[in-house]
Amino acid sequence: MHWREIIRRPVVTEKSSYQATQLRQYVFVVNAKANKIQIKHAIENAFDVTVGKVRVANMPAKLGRSNRTRRMRIRKSAYKKAVVTLDEGSIALFEGVG
Repeated sequence: MHWREIIRRPVVTEKSSYQATQLRQYVFVVNAKANKIQIKHAIENAFDVTVGKVRVANMPAKLGRSNRTRRMRIRKSAYKKAVVTLDEGSIALFEGVG
């Protein structure tokens, strides 16, 4: 797989921004068929950094409620999340903002 098929999008939350600034850990939503080695090579090729560790979590699908009837109607699909720890360097997720 090409690295553009492996990395779907970064996860930007309060926790992930703390991890990026203090711990050099970045969180990405990745392809469900990708393994740790493929994710490591994809991050290294895309952002030109050296990756130390990759942790992967399969996030389960969730059911949500409709606002009108309060029935369980909305289904959020499952996805795979990768937490990437860098040995050196950093990743600029949003360049030129602020």
